[in-house]
Amino acid sequence: MMMLEHEGKKLLESAGIRVPKGLVIRPGRTAAERASARMERYPVAAKAQVRSGGRGRQGGIVKAADSAALAAAIEQLFATEFGGARPEAVLVEPWLAIERELYLSVAVDGRADGYVVLYGPRGGIDIEDGPPPARYAVGAAHRFRTHEMREVLKDHEPDYQVREKVIALAQRLTRTAALHDCTTIEINPLAKLGDGDLMAADAKVVRDEWAAFRNRDIAGQLEQAKRRVGRRLRDCLNMQHMYVRLDGDIALVSGGAGMTMAAMDMIAEYGGRPACFLDCSPGPTSTRGYRPAFAMLDADPQVKVILVSVFGGGTQMQRVANSMKEIMAERKSRKPVVFRLDGTNVDQVPAIFSQFGACNHARLEDAVAAAVRLAKGAQ
Repeated sequence: MMMLEHEGKKLLESAGIRVPKGLVIRPGRTAAERASARMERYPVAAKAQVRSGGRGRQGGIVKAADSAALAAAIEQLFATEFGGARPEAVLVEPWLAIERELYLSVAVDGRADGYVVLYGPRGGIDIEDGPPPARYAVGAAHRFRTHEMREVLKDHEPDYQVREKVIALAQRLTRTAALHDCTTIEINPLAKLGDGDLMAADAKVVRDEWAAFRNRDIAGQLEQAKRRVGRRLRDCLNMQHMYVRLDGDIALVSGGAGMTMAAMDMIAEYGGRPACFLDCSPGPTSTRGYRPAFAMLDADPQVKVILVSVFGGGTQMQRVANSMKEIMAERKSRKPVVFRLDGTNVDQVPAIFSQFGACNHARLEDAVAAAVRLAKGAQ
């Protein structure tokens, strides 16, 4: 579960990490006026608060030199979609005079049997163009050793003072991640200011949804998230489906995160654009489980084609096929659906599909090619 930037910064501040003093503006008719009236110094940064990446490249951060520019920026940000969603809020902060942009993150990594720290001497939106970050495999949070990280950083950060401050910050981030059930805490950029201090200019914090049973804070945030979304998406979430909305037009209904990612990559390879990541494997693979997924995708005007890709050893394909037959009989939408089922009892699928005029593609490549072709024809 990804937190908004201002929520993540609040968490970092509670751990003693320096963050800019910001003002959170909620949507409303007087939002821009209220923000302009409360800011005393300019320039400022108006930052869209969304739960998707790539905000900076999409114009989600606007520099405002005065109150009029700030009011215009806030109105513009609230009217813009980023990753398929409009901002839940706008964060207004002082425009920082940054000497260097660094990168620092802590994330759960199975290879490390716990946490891993990544540090890059070059951060910001172009971090991919820089050298690979230094990697320190911590393991459990209590195993963090400053001398070990110092050894890792010695060939990556020539500035001794910066290096020591990064080590101290990394240790705090690791402890914070463990304390608050975070799977990722990313600071990009970690800003070096004129006074030599380091400040979290941005914050991406992801918390472990599966820790909700023991963490009341996460449980409460999940309930709030369900209330924020529409009824159809809420029905999907109640079925334990995993859903991420994207900006394409080919909706993907799949089983298993790995299979879903493979299908998304293939859609892109064939010149298409996925409209969502929808993994139905955690929920029931019955009509009751798939029905809310189709209801949501049929109602989404962005979706032109639905691609169903299910592969399973334990899941019996004739049961999935019968569920699809029932759902197709109930649907009122005319959006085309492309099927690729493979696994146990797949030999029974063609006979079931023939009852409602569908065909099952034997290969994922063929199904993806058909979906991309239909999506382009619907444009």
